[in-house]
Amino acid sequence: MAEFVIRLADERGHVQEQVQSAATADELRTRFSQAGYYVYSVKPRGLTGGARKAKLETFLIFNQQFLTLIRAGLPILGSLEMLAKSQKNATFAGQLQNVAARVRTGEPISSAFEAQGGFPLMYTTTLLAGERSGNLEEVLGRYLSFQQISLAFRKKLMASLIYPALLITLVTGLFIFLITFVVPQFAKLYDQIGTKLPAMTLAMLALGKGAQHYILYVLPLLALAGFLVWRWSRSDAGADRIDRVRIAMPVFGKIWLKYQVAMFARTLSTLLSGGIPLVPSLETAARSITSKRISKAVFSSVTTVREGKGLAKSLEATKVFPELSTEMIEVGESTGALPQMLNSVAEFFEEDVQTALTAALALIEPAILIVMGVVVVIILISLYLPIISMGNATNLGG
Repeated sequence: MAEFVIRLADERGHVQEQVQSAATADELRTRFSQAGYYVYSVKPRGLTGGARKAKLETFLIFNQQFLTLIRAGLPILGSLEMLAKSQKNATFAGQLQNVAARVRTGEPISSAFEAQGGFPLMYTTTLLAGERSGNLEEVLGRYLSFQQISLAFRKKLMASLIYPALLITLVTGLFIFLITFVVPQFAKLYDQIGTKLPAMTLAMLALGKGAQHYILYVLPLLALAGFLVWRWSRSDAGADRIDRVRIAMPVFGKIWLKYQVAMFARTLSTLLSGGIPLVPSLETAARSITSKRISKAVFSSVTTVREGKGLAKSLEATKVFPELSTEMIEVGESTGALPQMLNSVAEFFEEDVQTALTAALALIEPAILIVMGVVVVIILISLYLPIISMGNATNLGG
């Protein structure tokens, strides 16, 4: 007998987690399903979450091929074995081979993927919904559509950020070059001349000398600080604090919030369309969101949804979601078309994010160029001011 951690929901939608003993995960799942519970997940006790995740594009291509083979009439086990052999990534191939081995022993495909520990929670939940409804093809097709749209949107955002990121890198590199190489050369020149230097030039030369002497100490300290911040951001308290700062940022805070709301709406729509009840769908969607603040807001709304309150009112009470999103969700609830309305919410906010980000970057790009020009001009003026002064003095003396 092995021990498993099982997450389940009762008929009132109350989610709980228990440690139970069973011969297999499938046996435990069946036992609680027959008792009237909705089994959310079953994992071997002690299974760590550090399994290596498959790259999103590789995972997407696999699922496209998997769906095509299933639609062509091939059995699930044969499809998995065939695709495992064709994978170039050894880690991903090993995961698929393990999934196929588990399926061969009679374990459901959802729990087989879940046991790997490196696949999205939404994916294993979607597979579970497909198994329960007996329509794995349709549910997997919805998941693929969701991932394709999400990936395309993310690529658009990344493409929009490439040029500003390149500009910032160039500005930083130019500033470091001028301060650590050019300025010290002028310092040597003025030391040889021995002339009296203006305060502006002295300040710039002092900055250059300090940078040249201490840069070997500063860079490791910056790298260490970056590593510590990254480690802190992985903790719940750090991630929550960073997300609060991110949302509070002018302009970009609202863009980030709308992006996360769009991802939540599309995720929840996909899960509900797959036949998963509202409460487990909300739980999964909350865990799939990057923003800790929105994730906490969704989790807090689960309690009121269990008590019979509408989803729109529950989300509105968190005071995190934009008013327009809750209004649209309320219309979807009243018309009985919540999944469709959630898709509309996602599409609206995705378009809004793209428009707002394009407008913001259109202002930031020239601002970066102006800052770069001002910095270069200040450095050059401070360096050449003594030479100009000496030239003027020579002309006056002549």
